[in-house]
Order: sequence, then C-alpha cells, then structure tokens
Amino acid sequence: MSGPAPGFFERVHALVCRIPRGRVATYAQVAALLGVPRGARAVGWALRGIGARADQVPWHRVVGSGGRISLDGRPAGAIQRRRLRREGVRFKNGRADLERHGLLPVRGGSRTLRPA
Repeated sequence: MSGPAPGFFERVHALVCRIPRGRVATYAQVAALLGVPRGARAVGWALRGIGARADQVPWHRVVGSGGRISLDGRPAGAIQRRRLRREGVRFKNGRADLERHGLLPVRGGSRTLRPA
C-alpha cells in the first residue's frame, strides 16, 4: 500500500482549519471530503505529526468513528475532550454527540463543508 499523496498533510490541515468552533468531524469524514474515502488513518497521521502548527490547526475537532476520542487515556485525549467541551461540544456515553455537533449529518440534515 502506498502512502498519502504529496501535499496530503497540508490539505488535511487546511480542511481541519475550516471546521467551525463547536463542530466535529471524524477522521473518515475528513478523508472523504478530501477525495480519499479510505484515508482515515492517513488523516490521523497528518494530525499526529502536526508539531509546531498544533496551535494554528484545531486538531481537537477531529474525532474517531462514532464521536470517540481516539486518544482517550493519554494526555492529548484529555486536552482534546477539554477543548471540545470549552467549545460547547456535548458528550453522550463518553463520545462527542455527532447528531448535535457533527460537521456532516449522521442521519439526514444539510450540514456540509466543501472539499479544500
């Protein structure tokens, strides 16, 4: 399997910067919006290696499937949950409430974000 195309990480960062405050998207949704429907793991790599840009890219607005905090149990997971709560994101059963705060609709709805 080949790695992500050149510039993919920058495209991920640019798209994540467009996620509004108080909204979340899953890794798979970000990948699909970028035209890489099976690229959820690569989105994770892009955000994991964010380094010095962590203050400029709202990485905390990207969650695992079903709204789970992928980094739960680690310091970054606690930071992510705290930042999302500060933005008003509610949690149900330990997961971000995607029906209320999801960038894209879970079932029906019209929230959209155009690909970067």
